[in-house]
Amino acid sequence: MTGKRSITLLAILVSSLFFGLGTAHAGEGVEGTAKADKLTSCVEPTPVMRRRHFEFIEHQRDLTVHQGIRGSKHSLAGCVDCHARRDASGKPVPVNAEGEFCNTCHEYAAVEFDCFMCHSTVPGEK
Repeated sequence: MTGKRSITLLAILVSSLFFGLGTAHAGEGVEGTAKADKLTSCVEPTPVMRRRHFEFIEHQRDLTVHQGIRGSKHSLAGCVDCHARRDASGKPVPVNAEGEFCNTCHEYAAVEFDCFMCHSTVPGEK
């Protein structure tokens, strides 16, 4: 493994000790409004997702970009669709907003992610 990837893996493993997969964080979304809040597990068992979600997303990225394969259970769009919460007016809150699902763990672990420079942060946006 490269040094950067090893550091990323270590940071995610450490952060998984402190954060669960739920979306009830200190952001502006209303607790319990994400699809994930109603589920008992993700597309993989929770412990697996906590440790390896970045590998699944990276693998899917390679399949999509290099082979044109879309729609797997590990798609970034699927993550956003399930984990984005809604605000009091029913509008989706971006998953990378301060205190929200993706941002909370990545910020805590000091792991930079640039997925949302190109990808939508809320369901249904292009």
